Amino acid sequence: MSDRTDSGWPWPDSLDAVEAAPDSHVVLLENDRVRVVEVIIPPGEKEPLHTHRWPSVMMVDRAARIRYYDENDDLAYESPEREDGETADRSPPETEWMEPEGPHAVENVDTVPYHALRVELKG
Repeated sequence: MSDRTDSGWPWPDSLDAVEAAPDSHVVLLENDRVRVVEVIIPPGEKEPLHTHRWPSVMMVDRAARIRYYDENDDLAYESPEREDGETADRSPPETEWMEPEGPHAVENVDTVPYHALRVELKG
């Protein structure tokens, strides 16, 4: 992986998700145009602080209740619980566009693993 700070990306390669959080981000395919990353966060686990340099398509096929923390480790988002206390109902796979993300960490506060595929477009 080359240093991206010269292209306007302000964070070092050491914060790239694959390098900074390798237990939860595994590269399935990579070439000069795209990187496909499998994201797995076991129940009760919190990822290390990391970034995502490129815009991407995120496909969540196993949703879990999560907490999303910003670069200061402040809680920025928490997914809702259903009234019965179960994970918020999301019919998999949920697919969404993601802009590049600065430093953040995700914690799985559920009893099931969180699983997604992130297709990063290198442009």
